[in-house]
Amino acid sequence: MPDYRLQSLCDQALIIAHEAGQKILEIYNDDYTIEHKEDKTPLTTADLAAHHIIVNQLALLTPDIPVLSEESDSISFKERQSWQRYWLVDPLDGTREFIKRNGEFTVNIALIEKHVSILGVIYVPVSDCSYFAYKNGGAFKATTGQAKQSISARLLSKDKMTVAGSRSHASSRLQTYIDKLGDVNIISMGSSLKSCLVAEGSLDLYPRLGPTSEWDTAAAQCIVEQAGGFMTKTDMTPLRYNTKDSLLNPEFFVFGDNSVNWSDYL
Repeated sequence: MPDYRLQSLCDQALIIAHEAGQKILEIYNDDYTIEHKEDKTPLTTADLAAHHIIVNQLALLTPDIPVLSEESDSISFKERQSWQRYWLVDPLDGTREFIKRNGEFTVNIALIEKHVSILGVIYVPVSDCSYFAYKNGGAFKATTGQAKQSISARLLSKDKMTVAGSRSHASSRLQTYIDKLGDVNIISMGSSLKSCLVAEGSLDLYPRLGPTSEWDTAAAQCIVEQAGGFMTKTDMTPLRYNTKDSLLNPEFFVFGDNSVNWSDYL
């Protein structure tokens, strides 16, 4: 897809993410219902409201490009494997953080082409902050009332390493991994915000040694990679999308400095 079209689609996806995020905030500040899906993960009124806004708006924007959302009805791999390009959406990433009311949740919209994330938009409703990128276009952050700024992942320095941990999905296995890294600063946080902090150079490493789905990582991967960072499987090869029947990701690392083989600490 030409870069000029990607830039236009990124601008439009930002607008759609903001619209969904404002609806999420309305519900966040009011009453909402909580259900549980078959996999026991929570589902709120806000998840569904954001899903409908994003799916409907993307269908109007690009009627020729299919949309796969976390809250979509199941779409078989037989159908999906013919897709050369599609939108991959998490309408509310961090539903547990939404329920805890700690503000650490996001709206994630990605465009996938030939198994690679080529556009990513992440909107943080509570802080009105956006992270966005598209292939060959760089990565950016925009906050309320300020012009967008370019962001870059960082190389390791002599200072203590800063590592992200999951606020709602911590595990003894992850702690063992972090212990092997030595004396590090640990920041616990929810949703795709952890990857965004790697992209903007605030974190050195986010190891995810537990289950996630493809919509959890797709938008963040484009942002991290366009910021000069990396999102890889634990064998240090890049994550890819829509390659199999399952939509579950393998375990992965997000980092800025690839001079370190992060798998050595497993």
